Amino acid sequence: MEGKEQDVSLGANKFPERQPIGTAAQTQDDGKDYKEPPPAPLFEPNELTSWSFYRAGIAEFVATFLFLYITILTVMGVNRSESKCKSVGIQGIAWAFGGMIFALVYCTAGISGGHINPAVTFGLFLARKLSLTRAVFYMVMQCLGAICGAGVVKGFEGKTLYGKYNGGANFVNSGYTKGDGLGAEIVGTFVLVYTVFSATDAKRSARDSHVPILAPLPIGFAVFLVRLATIPITGTGINPARSLGAAIIFNKDRGWNDHWIFWVGPFIGAGLAALYHVVVIRAIPFKSK
Repeated sequence: MEGKEQDVSLGANKFPERQPIGTAAQTQDDGKDYKEPPPAPLFEPNELTSWSFYRAGIAEFVATFLFLYITILTVMGVNRSESKCKSVGIQGIAWAFGGMIFALVYCTAGISGGHINPAVTFGLFLARKLSLTRAVFYMVMQCLGAICGAGVVKGFEGKTLYGKYNGGANFVNSGYTKGDGLGAEIVGTFVLVYTVFSATDAKRSARDSHVPILAPLPIGFAVFLVRLATIPITGTGINPARSLGAAIIFNKDRGWNDHWIFWVGPFIGAGLAALYHVVVIRAIPFKSK
């Protein structure tokens, strides 16, 4: 009996208290090694003289280039097929987009944060996660990467076939209104950017050590699920760089008629996600004058 009591005593000393779970964990941040990152300044001129700033921009360019190359090539393969059953189909397209985001966020998160999307960059800027200088630079590099990626696909497919199968461009499909398309883009982008905020939240990272490792997975999965739902409506934009790159290389009226939807919708969705994150998730009080 004495030996058993000693074992129990040692166990109690080794594990002095149970780890809180659920809402209990959310209310015990004071005991954690956690510090809220300071808000990014609006303008940061010193960034322009830092190599890490340009290295991050290059990473965004390469990542968006690869993203458009793989995904548009997948879309073209499905469109060229005689039957969806003889290709990867809509599910395969959704997996290509979601899988590439998962892989590219994992690869570039340590360099640039792995945005690969102007809407994500815009949402993070509104939440004061990065400066306006960096946000604008990222968006420019993302758009340039997207144009180059779509251009390489057109080179592989040839001008005739690329034009015949719409070049992976986004537009509102028949049977849906522009309002339907705009709503789909707003809600879809909200889901994506909300997932980005949740997966990269500093408080969760401090409390749950596995969160930073797993962050690319829910982000990629969110892209996959949104595309499954909205490909029949707009082909799914939720990424203005992806829509712009395909539209410029496709360069026909069908690709430009509804193009505003794929900027306005994602930016509204990202803005709503940023607002929700700041007001609800981060619970930052408004200071009255």
